[in-house]
Amino acid sequence: VALVESGGGLVQAGGSLRLSCVASGNIFSINTVRWYRQAPGEQREVVAGVISGGSTNYALSVKGRFTISRDNAKNTVYLQMNSLKPEDTAVYYCNALILQESWGPELEYWGQGTQVTVSS
Repeated sequence: VALVESGGGLVQAGGSLRLSCVASGNIFSINTVRWYRQAPGEQREVVAGVISGGSTNYALSVKGRFTISRDNAKNTVYLQMNSLKPEDTAVYYCNALILQESWGPELEYWGQGTQVTVSS
């Protein structure tokens, strides 16, 4: 199983980006998917999460600006980021809990990360 993120880049403050995380390989089901971010010199922090049923949650710092969604048919999770701020600058990582067989176990996977840079 592999997770591949895309969609990062350089954007001015107030702008928008949409990140994608595509899972591929031997997948029975994708359960909880989270986006994390890590700024230079900082610890990795969770930004948003979505469970298999579609319920979502967000870090307070991004609530109302970011939207996480999933397309189960495409094994893809998105992070729509609006009203970006310089403090959103970080490497963004996709994290997923995946079942490769119906009887489990549930395994955790990480993507390689995509850089988001917001200029002031």
